[in-house]
Amino acid sequence: MKFVKLKALCEFEKGSTGLAKAEPGDYSLVTTGAERKTCNTYQFDTKAVCIPLVSSTGHGHASLKNVHYQEGKFALGSILVALTSKDENKLDIQFLHLYLSQLKDRVLVPLMSGAANVALSVKKIQDIEIPLPSIGRQREIVVKFKSIVIEDGELKSELTHQQALLKKLRQQILQEAIEGKLTVDWRAQNPDVEPASELLQRIGAEQAERVKERKSNAQKPLPPIDGEEKPFELPHGWAWCRLGDLISISSGDGLISSQMNGGDIPVFGGNGINGYHDTYNTNEATVTIGRVGAYCGAVHLTPEHSWITDNCFRVYFSRKNIDTNYILLHLKQMDLGKSSYKGAQPVISGKRVYPLLTQLPPYREQQAIVTKVEKFLNLCDQLETQISQNQTYAKSLMQTVLKEAFSHHSESEPSMATAMLTRVARMDRSAEAIRAKDVTNITE
Repeated sequence: MKFVKLKALCEFEKGSTGLAKAEPGDYSLVTTGAERKTCNTYQFDTKAVCIPLVSSTGHGHASLKNVHYQEGKFALGSILVALTSKDENKLDIQFLHLYLSQLKDRVLVPLMSGAANVALSVKKIQDIEIPLPSIGRQREIVVKFKSIVIEDGELKSELTHQQALLKKLRQQILQEAIEGKLTVDWRAQNPDVEPASELLQRIGAEQAERVKERKSNAQKPLPPIDGEEKPFELPHGWAWCRLGDLISISSGDGLISSQMNGGDIPVFGGNGINGYHDTYNTNEATVTIGRVGAYCGAVHLTPEHSWITDNCFRVYFSRKNIDTNYILLHLKQMDLGKSSYKGAQPVISGKRVYPLLTQLPPYREQQAIVTKVEKFLNLCDQLETQISQNQTYAKSLMQTVLKEAFSHHSESEPSMATAMLTRVARMDRSAEAIRAKDVTNITE
């Protein structure tokens, strides 16, 4: 494939319309921005590539956000230049636009110069050499690229849609877990487990003992549970209760940034690990709840030794009667942030969360639920990895197509690009489970 300088192929003409003084009208006005404005006069009546001659970001930084294609009658801003084909039988102007727009960061931006006001000179553009296949091949590349743009857009839309569905699937897994729908078979195989009502009696006794030993403050009596308040029927052996029947909370201890001095003890804020400290204020793995700000209601599991800040609540619960991983996923599913005070910034407190209606399964079923949920969420992670991989392929697709179109020495199909497009388009059919939000069948 031969390379030819643009000055041998194109006419160059700067725009004549001052953008600040342009009067709106019936003709498109091409500016440096992505959107067209209008003008009451026109300068061109042709097909053209329009290139900004100033940096898109300014301040000493070279960049071009847009290289435009325009046809028909249009006006052009005075800080752009229009390139038109001298001979349409030698250069298809849409082919030129494809080349310059898609490869602008490699072809045009390096030619920009200047200190504060970075600019691109017409002379430098004229000296750019472009690959020039036959006119038939140019037009074929343009047609194929337009087709791939459509497929690429559909693909990216599908991947975004799948991500949204996968998020809903994760939520549904947690919802079905706390409703007992994931452990129907388990209950059939284990009919004689200790009911949750007995767990609640022991939990209440433990909480009373903590208050007696002054390890926690006494709670105000929680309201009785009205039958109409229950949103669904519980499985056999489960029990309705208030969240305050299961847990108590207390704030962590303040710690300023300068005290996070690079020790090996993780420091937990509302959004998880914020840094590291050289000592700890809890010596057992526990659950935290973000109590204030953007991460109000966020739930995390700490390691055995950690520092819990005053941006969090430490959660106390009966470890003999409530599985740690179960209460973790249960609190996540409850989305406690919805129960926050909506002031200058959201805040939650025991007064808000203790009365929340919740449910408790038997202890062994809690563990079975955790096992099921972990299995399903691991499958979701695998699906998410596949989606991410396909997104990576999609991002690479255009550059692959362009590279082959502009550097291939034969007139053949771009084989690598075709293979990549096929790879991206062939979604793993487990995505059908995502689309259907079918929790029970994603293991198949």
